[in-house]
Amino acid sequence: MPTLRAACAVVSPPRRPYDDDPSLLSYYRDLVEPFGLEVEEDLLRAGPNVGHRDLIDRLVTAGDIGDSAPDLVIVTQALPDVTPFTAISPYLDRLLGGRATNFGIHQQGLAAPFTALRIISAFQRAGRSLDAVLAVLEQTTLPTRFPLVHDNHLVDSGVMLRFGRDGGPRVTEVEAVPATEPVAARIGEVADKEPDGTLVVAGPWLDVATLDGVRHHYQAGRGTYCTSVWLALARHWRSWQQEYPTVVLCDTDPRSGDSHLAVLRSDGHGPLPGAAGGEGR
Repeated sequence: MPTLRAACAVVSPPRRPYDDDPSLLSYYRDLVEPFGLEVEEDLLRAGPNVGHRDLIDRLVTAGDIGDSAPDLVIVTQALPDVTPFTAISPYLDRLLGGRATNFGIHQQGLAAPFTALRIISAFQRAGRSLDAVLAVLEQTTLPTRFPLVHDNHLVDSGVMLRFGRDGGPRVTEVEAVPATEPVAARIGEVADKEPDGTLVVAGPWLDVATLDGVRHHYQAGRGTYCTSVWLALARHWRSWQQEYPTVVLCDTDPRSGDSHLAVLRSDGHGPLPGAAGGEGR
């Protein structure tokens, strides 16, 4: 099972100047106009213009993952790069030694990082990976209006996670809950196994009022889409590892209503925290 060994994150890095190259505008128009969409140059000028490569450059210097030499690199995204169809996973692999199997996962919405966990687990079971790096990227400069981004004031963000085979919280379960089923019931089933030792980390799109039976939960703030629970994990995983034997990540896609869960279990944690009475943090 993949075990989390290190994590780092970046949020709202400095803006970059807009590139008013006419050929780039023409490229955008070729991409979107066949689908009845219109390029809005004002959106591009107003955007932070932070691309996936910028996020990767900051992540590899934000912690100690940049010194690793993984054998598997996966880059996930829910929103396209400011210049679509750029090959970021080979770029990240090159920065991390250049010896990894590398690929990207996208067009799955916020499910993409959860899919990556399944793939890392499969690579480990097949004996093909001992050291994996997962990047979750989200840039918000788009050539057309996208309500999910522009109505919710999303910001640029990125997370990088390093997974080995021991020494950290183990990813023991990854599952999807369709919108037709109550995700709170499934979360409750997991939390009920160890109510005082389970922390549920909810994405901003999950209605935490439905978690009234869960004793400990944390909700990621608004402003991000696919990076939300992973940002929280990157910031707090070490303290959570000490406090909770089980951490349940749950993100709900506002576009489909489908939810995605990942369960991480830790050994050797400290005393359980005092009763928090369902208090969200």
